[in-house]
Amino acid sequence: MQLFNTLTRTLQPFCTIRENAVGLYACGPTVYDYAHIGNLRTDLFVDVLTCVLRLNGYQVNDVGNHSTKLQRR
Repeated sequence: MQLFNTLTRTLQPFCTIRENAVGLYACGPTVYDYAHIGNLRTDLFVDVLTCVLRLNGYQVNDVGNHSTKLQRR
């Protein structure tokens, strides 16, 4: 599998530290004003990436929604 590197503008092979295992973290939106469709972009991208990785045989450990646990403290 290859991913597009926006810094070098090239396709690069996707390499993992552990074979067939991926750890994925994406922080939630930081919304300063009215919600808009752009706020959905990160969640949508992470969801699609997770699905593609799983379809390619990777075990995905996705971490999210820390704010709920932190708010209870």
